[in-house]
Amino acid sequence: MIKLIWLLRLIGAIQLLLGVLYLFAPEFLLQSMGHSVPNADIFYPLAMLAARFIAYGIAFIYISRQAHIHRLWLDLMILIQAIDLGAGVFYTFTHTVSLQLSGFPMFNACWIMLLLWLWRPTDTARAMPAK
Repeated sequence: MIKLIWLLRLIGAIQLLLGVLYLFAPEFLLQSMGHSVPNADIFYPLAMLAARFIAYGIAFIYISRQAHIHRLWLDLMILIQAIDLGAGVFYTFTHTVSLQLSGFPMFNACWIMLLLWLWRPTDTARAMPAK
C-alpha cells in the first residue's frame, strides 16, 4: 500500500504543477513543450482546465492515505489518462502534432494508467479499515 500512497502523491504533484503552470504561465508552458502559442483568448479556457488539474491534484494528495475507500477517483484518473492517450494517438496519426510533441505525454498516460490499474485496491481491500 506504501507504493500506492507515493504514486498518488506523485500524480497529485504532477497535476498541481500542470494546473499552476496552465493558470499562471500558459504561454511559457506551451512554448517550453514545443507547442505553438495560441491567441490570448485561449488562455481563459486553459485557466478553466487549470482549475481541474489543481482540484484533481489536491484530491489525489488528500486520498493517498485512504485510497481503498476512494477507488472511484483512481478509476476516473485511469479514464482521464486513457482519453489523453487516445487523443495523443489520434492527433499524432492524423499529423496534427508530431510524435516529438505527443510522445512524452502519451508515455506519461501509459505509466499512470498501468500503475494505477495494477496497484489500485481490490474490492476486498476497500472493505478493510485504513491503517
